[in-house]
Amino acid sequence: MRAQLLAGTDQEMFSTDIPPTKAVDFVGSCYFLEACKCKLKNIACLKCGNEVGYHVVAPCQHCLLSCNNGHFWMFQSKSVCGTARSDASGTNMLLWRDLPDTDEEHEELFIGREEDQEQYLR
Repeated sequence: MRAQLLAGTDQEMFSTDIPPTKAVDFVGSCYFLEACKCKLKNIACLKCGNEVGYHVVAPCQHCLLSCNNGHFWMFQSKSVCGTARSDASGTNMLLWRDLPDTDEEHEELFIGREEDQEQYLR
């Protein structure tokens, strides 16, 4: 998803809620933004080694309570190319109106990937 940061709207980025485990890895130490208390860690491409964005390791209370889309993997638009996410059929582009309304439906999307995600949430 193309996004603009709440803390710095001059920077265009792409974001996702799905951990890109086969594309990037963490680099450096965690840090905090001046605008909020979110804990961040930079991520780099596994192929070229360049830093391409960051992961929100621990969102601050203010950001969690603000309007957000739950995307905690942020990519610099100058460093990556965005792609559209497919719907459940795999043939159509996923649209906001097609997202599940309930937590139960949302949880079904993550079955089988919980262990993969857990390593990033620690």
